[in-house]
Amino acid sequence: MKSIIGVFALAVALSTGVAHAVENKQQTKMSECNAQAAGKKGDERKAFMKECLSAKKETPQQAKMKSCNAEAKDMKGDERKKFMSQCLKK
Repeated sequence: MKSIIGVFALAVALSTGVAHAVENKQQTKMSECNAQAAGKKGDERKAFMKECLSAKKETPQQAKMKSCNAEAKDMKGDERKKFMSQCLKK
């Protein structure tokens, strides 16, 4: 019985930590969007906040992939594979 309570207590502690981390991330994003929305009012502010809060930040790897893909747009086959491999390693 004690081991079940211990496992339950551990699960609650871990889930609380994860929820707290998610909450902090959301609060940070809200603060950033709020600062960017300075000077906007009414529907304009509402639309901006909705867009800002739903926007996903692009990771450096995603940005690199997008850039390499743009450079390789006319390449095909092995030439493209070789270029993409080298470009993504940079």
